[in-house]
Amino acid sequence: MSDYGNPPPPPGPQGGGYGQMPQLDPSQAPPAAAVTRPPAMDQAVLLMKVGAGLSVLGLLLSLFMRDAVRDAVEKSSTSLTPAQVDSAVTIGTATGIVFGLIGVGLWLWMASANGKGKSWARIVATVFFGFSVLGLLSTVIQPGPVVSKLLTVVSTLLGAYIIVLLWKKESSEFYRASSGPRA
Repeated sequence: MSDYGNPPPPPGPQGGGYGQMPQLDPSQAPPAAAVTRPPAMDQAVLLMKVGAGLSVLGLLLSLFMRDAVRDAVEKSSTSLTPAQVDSAVTIGTATGIVFGLIGVGLWLWMASANGKGKSWARIVATVFFGFSVLGLLSTVIQPGPVVSKLLTVVSTLLGAYIIVLLWKKESSEFYRASSGPRA
């Protein structure tokens, strides 16, 4: 018996009909190729982790340099009572610890997000760097331990270099490839 003159069979679950390609199961599709992170991004992520370490160091300095903070408070105002000096030192130490913990968290968050090629993370890191420059200016102006000021300068210079790495051409291509088409 010949199929000549008969209509083609309707397509079934496996495709079918004349001239049609069989339908592929989407779960059987090959995985998308992984995007390779360029060396500049690897270096930026590593340096962000170093920045987190510097924040831990700053946090420890807040704990161990209470005497230097006390001296700075006493020099800044001779009219404070000993109780007020103690309160100022405690508030300064607590503030240093809180900002140190926040700094550690932000450095690690940015290392993770930028390492994954999240385009928004590069912009957020750049904004955070702008804030760190403002923080550097206020740290240099205010009285305080030289070691703390030096740590702030080093962290800001580290941040500047990281921003340069994040905006290099190879890094921009990595962000573009990592973001891919949006659904």
